[in-house]
Amino acid sequence: MAQTYEVPLAVQPDDIDEQGHVNNVVYLRWVQDAAAAHWTARATPEELVRWMWVVKRHEIDYISPALPGDVLVARTWLGETRGARFDRYVEILRGTDNQLLAKAKTTWVILDAEAQRVVRVPPDFVARFRDDE
Repeated sequence: MAQTYEVPLAVQPDDIDEQGHVNNVVYLRWVQDAAAAHWTARATPEELVRWMWVVKRHEIDYISPALPGDVLVARTWLGETRGARFDRYVEILRGTDNQLLAKAKTTWVILDAEAQRVVRVPPDFVARFRDDE
């Protein structure tokens, strides 16, 4: 597996649905939050201004519910790069027992922020995002 980046998560009262566990939509927010945190942590200030990312596709498998009071971790890493697209994987785990609660695969597309046009993913920064820092 590629090098991972981890983001701590905490279940908030508003995350809980009528069934008493975290609503599925919250997992999607966490997937996007993990991607944004990884991007912000590893990108240079110039890259943060020059590039932007949009989602092409989300796939989420819900495995076990997150409950009120759970302390969680989102673990993310980059997958395959294809032209302007790359896959990002995210696992949501309960921190106390490392139980896998959900896993996601998101396909992202990179845009030149000023021109609002699709561009190829620069290979040099893909390598940087895959390296352990």
